[in-house]
Amino acid sequence: MSLEPHPVTGAPFPSPVPPGTGWPGDPATPSTPVARDLAEVSRLAAAAEAVEDVDALSSVCRACPRLVQWREDVAVSGRRAAFADQPYWGRPGPSFGDPSASKLVLGLAPAANGTNRTGRMFAGDRSGDWLYAALHRTGYANQATSVAAGDGLVLSGIRIVASVRCAPPANRPTPAELATCGHWLDRDLALTAASPGGLDAVLALGGVAWNAALAAARRLGWAVPRPKPVFGHGAEAVLGLPGGGGVRLLGSYHVSPHNTSTKRLTEGMLDAALRRL
Repeated sequence: MSLEPHPVTGAPFPSPVPPGTGWPGDPATPSTPVARDLAEVSRLAAAAEAVEDVDALSSVCRACPRLVQWREDVAVSGRRAAFADQPYWGRPGPSFGDPSASKLVLGLAPAANGTNRTGRMFAGDRSGDWLYAALHRTGYANQATSVAAGDGLVLSGIRIVASVRCAPPANRPTPAELATCGHWLDRDLALTAASPGGLDAVLALGGVAWNAALAAARRLGWAVPRPKPVFGHGAEAVLGLPGGGGVRLLGSYHVSPHNTSTKRLTEGMLDAALRRL
């Protein structure tokens, strides 16, 4: 098995990266339980006591065979030429940011040569360049760039999660994959809402993330307005919590290269969406 040096630390790693071998920010250990089917995802997610536990468990998940094969194939043979000399994470992307945050950014899924390479949500691709620059401008990030895990980036008051945590072929998870990974999202939302700081708001990047947030809210027994809130940039809905209070769900166009290059989403629009959280 060949080893390549990590772009920040210089330490050698195989691709995909085994859990607990020293990758910066790896939440798992060699003994972290591995979910191999829907039932095990449901059981392990329900038993997670903190968002850090969800990160660890989800980062070694192998419940969706199509996604496991794709992410690991990309890690070995599907690399972009610019990254051919780097190790690839090749595992599900854990959430990234402040574990005690009361605000979440919800994306669709990791990119094949972005999160699947770096192990950090949105790091190492053009979408991440846009998102982290905006988080820096709006005071949530200590720096404007996110190159790789271990580069010193820290988020405060906000955390980034994904509807699906493995890179999907053609960026399109199946309904079954969304439903399976939804158990990790459900637990993430439930634990955040029950934390001392609570959950104030979720910014959904794109329609898939918007729908995933609504589906998770329903599964958790939260009150979802009827008729179903329609996604759009600037859309807002309040999800009622069983014990009272609510979580604001905000919509933003996704930070995809298509949306940003065509000016469907501008820096000003993204900054304004983040400032509403």
